Amino acid sequence: MRYDLQTLRGDVAGGVTAAAISITPAATFGVVSGLGAASGIYGAAAVGFFIGVFERSRPQMGSVSSVLAVAMASVVATHADTAAEAFTIAMLAGVIQLLLSILRIGSYVTYTPYSVIAGFTSGIGVMIVLSMVNAFLGDPVKITKPVNAIQGWPDAFDSFNSGALVIGLAALGVSLLWPQRLRKLLPAMVAALLAGTLLSVLWLSDVPTLEGISRALPELQRPNLSLGFLASAVVPALTIALLSTVRGLLAALAVDAQTRTQLDPDKGLLGTGIGNVAAGLIGGLPGNLTFVSSILAWRMGARTPISPVVRSLTLLVLILGLAPLLAYVPHAALAGMLAVIGWQLIDWRFLARLRRVQREHLLIMLTTLGITVFVDLVTAVAVGLIVAGMIGARQFERLQLDSVVSVPLLDQIFLYEHSAESHGISPYSARTGIVKLRGSFTVASSSKLIRTIGDDIVGHEVVIVDFSETEYIDDSAALVIEQLIDTAADGDATCIVLNLDGAPSATLESLNALRRIPSEHMVGSLDEAQDIARRLLVDKSEGGPPPSRRLTGPDSSDL
Repeated sequence: MRYDLQTLRGDVAGGVTAAAISITPAATFGVVSGLGAASGIYGAAAVGFFIGVFERSRPQMGSVSSVLAVAMASVVATHADTAAEAFTIAMLAGVIQLLLSILRIGSYVTYTPYSVIAGFTSGIGVMIVLSMVNAFLGDPVKITKPVNAIQGWPDAFDSFNSGALVIGLAALGVSLLWPQRLRKLLPAMVAALLAGTLLSVLWLSDVPTLEGISRALPELQRPNLSLGFLASAVVPALTIALLSTVRGLLAALAVDAQTRTQLDPDKGLLGTGIGNVAAGLIGGLPGNLTFVSSILAWRMGARTPISPVVRSLTLLVLILGLAPLLAYVPHAALAGMLAVIGWQLIDWRFLARLRRVQREHLLIMLTTLGITVFVDLVTAVAVGLIVAGMIGARQFERLQLDSVVSVPLLDQIFLYEHSAESHGISPYSARTGIVKLRGSFTVASSSKLIRTIGDDIVGHEVVIVDFSETEYIDDSAALVIEQLIDTAADGDATCIVLNLDGAPSATLESLNALRRIPSEHMVGSLDEAQDIARRLLVDKSEGGPPPSRRLTGPDSSDL
């Protein structure tokens, strides 16, 4: 692409516009986190800069978000004794994202079940809405557990500030009713903040406002690198990294659809990880790729990484130039905006379908939501993923075991009618069984694989294990197959392995799971397997009277 004056003009216009609409929510989310308005703006500048530099295919913006702000509020409340420790956790989250990017597994994070995402985002929405009641009544904005927020309502009513309520309702009304045609010129959140601030300055001055922000450049934070703290910081850092990655990659997919471009998820995650490390170093919140700023910049003509760089520099200029003005912004105006954001975070579309949702998914969603609301976000995400993994494993177990087919074969198939009669064998005797393992077999089904086909194997004298339609076997399933073969051998049954090849063969051979199978009993066609089975049955028949195993019950239907 040739870079000319028109391209530069589009990049500058897109970057400045994106900065203008980002500074208000960034400052708001900084307040929500408990780390101050400046931390939100610094985080938006750092994350946006590095995401933009590392994404070359389009101007991709990055910023802080309400979800990460609430997550950091949880970190500040329960996992960090100082701001430096909170920023260390943000840096550690960035390092985790860097590792995911280097290992090229970042995109797999998007496989996080939707029920987990719906649970914790809805829980965050509930927390924000209930916490804002106190701010509407005159308290400073603070995100807390719903139980704590409700317990604080009596005190808030005792110190009720009517001016704060008027400003909060005004900001809420502007956020909801701001005309759609004006939103491109002035976003609803900015309009709500301006309306609330003007009310405070011109009329209702006796309300709590934000603290002033120093015009000085951000100070470097010294991370806490003690082993004891880092060990306790891993879980919250993993949660921050997961939330940042999921929200960023989902936003990138939405931008892909609008711009007809394609983001490299691992490269995008690399920029996000470096950006979050940089944000923590300068006292900023962690962030992620963002949809609204990216699309707005694109529509303003931004086409290269110059635009995100312009946006980050503009944010720094704005905070240095306008920092004293933030001291006039009332907390109640932020509360009106945040109440709308919290309401929008609640996944009403999912909740409206609760009666139709599968019980397993409903359990995951309600578990994650409940722990988010009553415990904390970090625990909610961890437990939600664990429950989702257990339920997913159970579903895989059913699917995998449904692919196992065990069928007894009549001796007549192998010995022919006259041979069977000459050896005194019942025409319904079935001393051979064939076990077909179709599809994939993992740890999910390995525990019940023995119970599913173990009795059939013990009940036969010859067992053909057919791998013709086996696609994958993990180590756990391979060791179970070895145990099945050992069980057959201990019961005087002989196993024949049919059509073992590819990945299943590599796994079984690497674990030496087929050591009790003679090489001549590993064949590539059913005819060869039948020939071996015939010889084995004849040899056993000549050695003594065969057991009379007749087809009874459900086995007969398998024929």
